[in-house]
Amino acid sequence: MSRLLDQPEGGLTYEQAGVSIEAGDEFVQRIKDVVASTSRPEVLGGIGGFGGLFHLNSGRYHDPVIVSSADGVGTKLEVARQMDRYDTVGIDLVAMLVDDLVCAGAEPLFMLDYVAVGQINAERLSVLVAGIAEGCRQCGVALLGGETAEHGGVMRVDDLDVAGFAVGVVERGRELGAHRVKKGDALVGFASPGLRSNGYTLARKVLVATDDDLRQPAYEGAARTLGEELLLPSVIYAPAVMAIAKVIGSGLHAAAHITGGGIVGNVVRVLPATLDAVIHMDSFETPEIFYEIQRRGQVSAHEMVRVFNCGLGMVVCVDADDVDDAVNAARRAGVEASVIGHARPGTGQVVLT
Repeated sequence: MSRLLDQPEGGLTYEQAGVSIEAGDEFVQRIKDVVASTSRPEVLGGIGGFGGLFHLNSGRYHDPVIVSSADGVGTKLEVARQMDRYDTVGIDLVAMLVDDLVCAGAEPLFMLDYVAVGQINAERLSVLVAGIAEGCRQCGVALLGGETAEHGGVMRVDDLDVAGFAVGVVERGRELGAHRVKKGDALVGFASPGLRSNGYTLARKVLVATDDDLRQPAYEGAARTLGEELLLPSVIYAPAVMAIAKVIGSGLHAAAHITGGGIVGNVVRVLPATLDAVIHMDSFETPEIFYEIQRRGQVSAHEMVRVFNCGLGMVVCVDADDVDDAVNAARRAGVEASVIGHARPGTGQVVLT
């Protein structure tokens, strides 16, 4: 039988190599109550196991379809690192995940997170996870578990990356998408007060030369610093989409989450080949930070709408007869919404006017 060498104490340890087991254990203890605050009745057990358990209440669905999504926060995390502020990026992570799920018509159920760091800082990570938990509470999603990986010797001490995976469910036959969009549908846009979590590589290239830039006003006359502006948390639109579905039912045809690819690259994903989406750019407000990016980087309008949301975080396609009910349902759910265009015969293009 093989056995470990009878090596005396005092040799190299895991912590000296760059990974602290004790710091990891401390972090898990810190977040237990925060994670528990996101629980739903379907959650079985708590964190600490090898996998999270979730009971799918099949009594609510005749023929359930499971929908999944995976995403991260991207280079917005670099702004958080420069500002040493991590309280909002967890909300961004949840938004990127659940707002993708509802585009299929799915109710988001649970998520898991993955955090990679150069060195575990329990206080910093607790702030990050508290933000994730806040996002989960906003949309009724359970934080079912996750993983924290300390990459000592590979990542810098203050490096951090976060990603997540989320699961939802929709009744088969009620999925949203291009197959349901028809001529004359109204397009309803949900307002986005900031960049959400997309386009930050370009935004940082234009706006941030040094850390000190983040502590200056975001633009002339701004009430916030550039760092505060860039760390505005993403609005989570999933509850508003579900509220619309509850009110107008089959009158909700599709939803496009405006993330990477901007307005043009995402709305096109919900168009059949025989229809165009006409969007009136003056029908919604574009926050000043987008104009600042244009001014300082001489970024063209064409480039802006294929990179950024420009003030539209989500676009839903609804039956024209249901448009007022849809707008009012979104507003009652806490999201500013307005009619921004319509679907017309065409070739599957997004037409901006």
